[in-house]
Amino acid sequence: MQLRKENILIVDDDVNILELLQRHLQSWNYHVFKAISVKEAVTILRDTQIDLLITDLKMPEVDGSELIKFVSEHYPKLPKLVVTGYPSVQDSLVAIKSGVVDYLTKPFTKEELKSALDKSIMTSEGKVKPSTKSSEEKSKAYGEIIGNSEKINDVIQIIERVKDNKATIFIKGESGTGKELVARAIHYQGQFSRAPFIAVNCGAIPENLLEAELFGYLKGAFTGAETNREGFFQAANGGTIFLDEIGNASLAVQSRLLRVLQEKEVVKVGATKAEKIDVRIIAATNSDLKEMIEKQTFREDLFYRLTVVEIEVAPLRERKEDITLLVDKFLFKYGVEYKDRFIKITPEALTLLERYDWPGNIRELENVIQRAVIMCDKIIDVSHLPEHLKYSLSFSSETLQPLKVIEKQYIEKVLRVTGNNKTKAAEILQIDRKTIRQKLSE
Repeated sequence: MQLRKENILIVDDDVNILELLQRHLQSWNYHVFKAISVKEAVTILRDTQIDLLITDLKMPEVDGSELIKFVSEHYPKLPKLVVTGYPSVQDSLVAIKSGVVDYLTKPFTKEELKSALDKSIMTSEGKVKPSTKSSEEKSKAYGEIIGNSEKINDVIQIIERVKDNKATIFIKGESGTGKELVARAIHYQGQFSRAPFIAVNCGAIPENLLEAELFGYLKGAFTGAETNREGFFQAANGGTIFLDEIGNASLAVQSRLLRVLQEKEVVKVGATKAEKIDVRIIAATNSDLKEMIEKQTFREDLFYRLTVVEIEVAPLRERKEDITLLVDKFLFKYGVEYKDRFIKITPEALTLLERYDWPGNIRELENVIQRAVIMCDKIIDVSHLPEHLKYSLSFSSETLQPLKVIEKQYIEKVLRVTGNNKTKAAEILQIDRKTIRQKLSE
């Protein structure tokens, strides 16, 4: 399999510099992505596997030093090269602390750029060690996984053990916990990172089409099959296929998946000849597959084939110490996207977020921050958060009391208001005097 060329992202608000860098990079056979703002750069980083970042520092709205901090936290293995026309001691210190491989001052020669580029690419290939970072900084992000909690560190340790082999992996966790991020980390942090990664949501594809989408089909195999088509498994050959919500697959599809796992081959719909493939399978679900096995809606033999290695992603309520880091990530992401600036959050609003139990997990938290960024000007306050979060703060587990205690306090309050008149208090409480006496004696 032919490996792709390195993808290099260049960020500069000067279009002439962008074109100059692009010409040089393309002459050296690199694939170039261009961005004239941090906002554009973040979008490209989110959607594309980038091998090297080259950025200016002085840019309008959000400057390059903030982009470097963001990349260092969320893409720690991505090498960074700074090119600037306004060097300063402070900028140099920021660059060094953020793990920048090299620092070029404009104007620079083609030879100087090539030298810095070669050094940066060698860093990305592990031949040169980048600037060291503290253990605390390293633990904030692993690929796109954000967190310092023990539960996240446990997940990362398992990923480190499995990322360089093609054992079948099963990820379980509630909806919104980031199971796909774990799958992507397994792929992109390992030695197969330049091979394809194909994510398939088995719950989003109609049952009658899932088989054809996964394995491909021949022309005329069914109504609407007008041409031969490769499936997701063929597209992922040499790399990784991520089957999300595997519990939604029909028994017929499950049977064919079992064949793929056993024989390492697929048969297109309408075909009789099998095709050999080399694919790592990562499956995930928020369903209870053991319960489905008991109900005979999921094959037990497939379950054991899929669960060679299991990774459980904890719900957000069990790792609340990660909420601040996740909030920072979403504030940067949506602040740049919607406001072209960095958005801050008040301590009171952050406390509310930390005390909420997040039944929708990280997906719900991201949604809340996205909405709050849109609604605020520069700072998110409690007023920008949904009402149900404020309600949860008023009635958090720390303030809840037994019903008998609340009832006693209310009866005593009514008696104080009525001057200890039990008859009047009974009317207000809509109970008789006997019941009041009984409750007071209790």
